[in-house]
Amino acid sequence: MSAPADLFDLTGKVATITGGSRGIGKQLALAFARSGADVVIASRKIENCEALAAQITEETGRRALPVACHVGHWDACDELTETVYGEFGRCDILVNNAGMSPLYDALVDVTEALYDKVMNVNLRGPFRLSATFGQRMAAGDGGSIINISSIAAERPTPNEAAYGAAKAGLHALTKSFAREYSPTVRVNCIMPGAFLTDISAAWTPEMIAGLEQAVPLGRGGQPEEIVGAALYLASDASSYTTGSVIKVDGGAIYGTS
Repeated sequence: MSAPADLFDLTGKVATITGGSRGIGKQLALAFARSGADVVIASRKIENCEALAAQITEETGRRALPVACHVGHWDACDELTETVYGEFGRCDILVNNAGMSPLYDALVDVTEALYDKVMNVNLRGPFRLSATFGQRMAAGDGGSIINISSIAAERPTPNEAAYGAAKAGLHALTKSFAREYSPTVRVNCIMPGAFLTDISAAWTPEMIAGLEQAVPLGRGGQPEEIVGAALYLASDASSYTTGSVIKVDGGAIYGTS
């Protein structure tokens, strides 16, 4: 039987992370590389991907491939799949992390274009990537797909209506794909609460203070605090876990399913 620490070893694995150049995605890319994996950092802005790739290679010695990709575009998802398999010949871990939740004044002000953009990035992209990567994983040595949703999937505010609907859909996709690509591909989801990434720099002091009241742990999460759950789902430590949604929210929606 392997030592507990060995269960989390990703040596020889290839991990692809969308939205991988900043915030939670950046922390996951760093963590996977530090655990032995080569990483593909996919995001819309190639310069951010390249900067992180250089950092990872210098720090860990692992190969880090930067790829420009807008996951809201179906063809771009297919191109990402072809690029990863063309460069590495395999992918063992896919993290659907890219997401967006634009602000608006009122629900009636949400335009068709804005609604479609939110759905495309948060739901359609993960659907297509899970299909193209999952099919190849299942035909090969298997793998792990990790979706990143949000507590808005279960407790959306009026300011997150479309976003929450898309993330709730991501929970449904998690369960569907877990059945489709079993038994060799595990598909799970992490449901974060409020995390203090670069996006939170735009939050008002009142919003930050509100976390102290709304979250049992009394604060927002730091990006690196999602690493443990992600390493569990990416590695052999979760060999009997699929179709699951794991809350990492400081207890913000404690007691809900």
